[in-house]
Amino acid sequence: MAQALPGARTGQNFAVTDLGLFSELRQFTFETPEAAIKLEGKVFLKQILNLSSAEISLNNLPPKISMPFYHKHRLNEEIYLFIRGKGEFQVDDCVFPIGEGTVVRVDPEGERCLRNTSDTEDLCFIVIQSRVGSYQDHTIQDGFGVRKQVSWVGKQQI
Repeated sequence: MAQALPGARTGQNFAVTDLGLFSELRQFTFETPEAAIKLEGKVFLKQILNLSSAEISLNNLPPKISMPFYHKHRLNEEIYLFIRGKGEFQVDDCVFPIGEGTVVRVDPEGERCLRNTSDTEDLCFIVIQSRVGSYQDHTIQDGFGVRKQVSWVGKQQI
């Protein structure tokens, strides 16, 4: 039986949740509203953390299992970050190996699917979904330093 999704603890400028180990993600199940698709080991973070600029999911695919469908997106590209395990990724008619440290970006129009090719190890990965073409700056241009001495003493614990 799937566990209820945890809530987030929030502060004025943040939200934090703890979903546990990747190896324990199979306790969560994602189901589409019309119940056409049901996936164990998938947790979306948009609602839990009240994300406003991206959708992020944490995923655990058991050994010898394939995603049961191909999919595309209308407006969003996806970035897959592989944390553990090994498998194969398919975009359109191209198939390539994936494993710990592999990062894959797929355009909205790309028809995608993936599978775990291991006999024993889970395939664990993070997927970040965001609007294609929405970030035009260089990574460093948005951030800026704050003139403040770093201190960990006397801070509020949540």
